Amino acid sequence: MKKEYQLIGIVAIMVLTTAVWRVVNAEMHLYNLVPIAAMGLFSGSILQSKKWAYLIPLSAMLLSDIGLSLFTSTQGFYGISQIVNYVALAIVTLLGTRLVNRNGLNIAGYTIGGSILFFIISNFGTFLSGWYGYSFSSLVECYAMALPFYKSELSTTFFLNSLFGDLAFSAFSFGLVYVSSLKKLVAKTA
Repeated sequence: MKKEYQLIGIVAIMVLTTAVWRVVNAEMHLYNLVPIAAMGLFSGSILQSKKWAYLIPLSAMLLSDIGLSLFTSTQGFYGISQIVNYVALAIVTLLGTRLVNRNGLNIAGYTIGGSILFFIISNFGTFLSGWYGYSFSSLVECYAMALPFYKSELSTTFFLNSLFGDLAFSAFSFGLVYVSSLKKLVAKTA
């Protein structure tokens, strides 16, 4: 039980860090360079209490949305698209609960899969918000506008930023847990 509380404490610090990082990135115009999906994956995989596994990443998103509303010109709360983003995060957390064999290849695969899943679902939320209309061609346009190298007046690297942030966070967080477990193993054998 003590180990679970220590993990919750570590992840809670990650929540605050992620929330602050999301707000700072919005001000620096480094959109989506925030490991929200990776946090859901990590929480789902590491925490035995699934209640906490879902609450922690969703709290990070909520806290950062509040921070965006209070401290930046970026909207923190923006309608149906935002609700879909929370659902996407919960689904990525569910994916994390399936990550039980935590080796480097599996973690990388799940991280990439989680980023892609979040990208697909969150952009469907953008489509539902009606920015491009409600036809098949507007759905295609919505995803085309979200592609990493789409060249327009609003050129974006949203997905690449998300993927990079998720991969870096996964490497750091799962690596931290791995190193911590190695130290305990060495201490027991010494």
